[in-house]
Amino acid sequence: MSNYFTGNEEFFKGIGKVGYEGKGSDNPLAFKFYDPDKVVAGKTMKEHLRFSVAYWHSFCATGTDPFGPGTIVHPWDDADPMTAAMKKADAAFEFTTKMGIDYYCFHDVDASPDSDNLAEYEKNYKTTAEYLKKLQDATGVKLLWNTSNVFSNPIFMNGAASNPDFNVLARAAAQVKNSLDYNVMLGGANYVFWGGREGYMSLLNTDMKREKEHIAQFFTMARDYGRKIGFKGTFLIEPKPMEPTKHQYDFDAETAIGFLKANGLAEDFKCNIEANHATLAGHTFTHDLQVCADEGMLGSVDANKGDPQNGWDTDEFPTSIYETTEAMMVILKQGGLGNGGLNFDAKIRRNSTDMEDLFIAHIGGMDVFALGLEMADKIITDGKFDRMMKERYASFDSGKGAEFEAGKMSLEDLRDYAAAAGTPAQISGKQELLESMVNQYLFK
Repeated sequence: MSNYFTGNEEFFKGIGKVGYEGKGSDNPLAFKFYDPDKVVAGKTMKEHLRFSVAYWHSFCATGTDPFGPGTIVHPWDDADPMTAAMKKADAAFEFTTKMGIDYYCFHDVDASPDSDNLAEYEKNYKTTAEYLKKLQDATGVKLLWNTSNVFSNPIFMNGAASNPDFNVLARAAAQVKNSLDYNVMLGGANYVFWGGREGYMSLLNTDMKREKEHIAQFFTMARDYGRKIGFKGTFLIEPKPMEPTKHQYDFDAETAIGFLKANGLAEDFKCNIEANHATLAGHTFTHDLQVCADEGMLGSVDANKGDPQNGWDTDEFPTSIYETTEAMMVILKQGGLGNGGLNFDAKIRRNSTDMEDLFIAHIGGMDVFALGLEMADKIITDGKFDRMMKERYASFDSGKGAEFEAGKMSLEDLRDYAAAAGTPAQISGKQELLESMVNQYLFK
């Protein structure tokens, strides 16, 4: 990868390549903990973490909220939509290379102007994708995944694959086909389905069974087309419980995995877990990661956090070392993210209006995951947590417990064993000890 992309114009003036300076540095535009070449658990930090920049939040978001217009002005904006798309692409690759990040992700209409006219949409997308390919070739930045925005346009107000109008479903399919075509052209490692409106607002006008069947058929057709045109990567579902719909069909990791298995899609699909979505579902980030890892279906991660005082998707940059340590423990134990990565599906705040704020936010997120990686490796290598876990379940490792796990006991057998064994002893779970041990690793 080159130090930074030099296009027709420099958008982030005065900011050069971000480097590692160590925890003693006071430079806000330098890494304190993320040293890309440092080896942890047999691989470099860069290889473990596979960071990615989210095109939509980083280069499209303006700070707009329900109570006011945008506050963030982008120097790549232009009155002509296609000129703006090209300038935005230049800005995206300039930023990504200056940050030393290897991957990016995008929705179709983040990068390319949308249009209700399908032919115009396709023409715009083709031109933009060809330009993105030139920028990838010039910089070495790679596509972690792309997806289709089939939720923002008013035509998708009732969903995409779940829409009760077949004409809308077909338009969604056209966008997915184009995105898969350009994914292959750009060498994408994954393709994501984010069902922004695949759910319902009221059951009074919703045939839920039929809508879920349509989604399954839609995914099957997309899978088949992708494989036909040479897509060898992983299809990903990104679970989310609500917002904008009252209830979305991919509510959480457990629900998404059950859906994939029930519809014969588990061989080709995995989950892309977003921290903020997991917490909106009432889980922890680590919970949804562990659910996927246990099923061999953790494909990639959208790295962000939510505000616990707000009940919506605030998409903030991660800052909690506790959360990233627990997340990296799950990821390390499953052998890494494979062809997935850590995509910063996060946006700077409405009152963060300086151009350098985008850099500072990503630096903080990368540093906290680098710290989490190192702490997770220490905890796993030391082995105390694993030994305590093994001891807690030791009664299933031999004797009647092992027979039960092997399916060699009946309910009657269990009753007779309980009668002979007598009243079980209380065995502490040692939760407080384990929580304090985490602090010992983090701060000793």
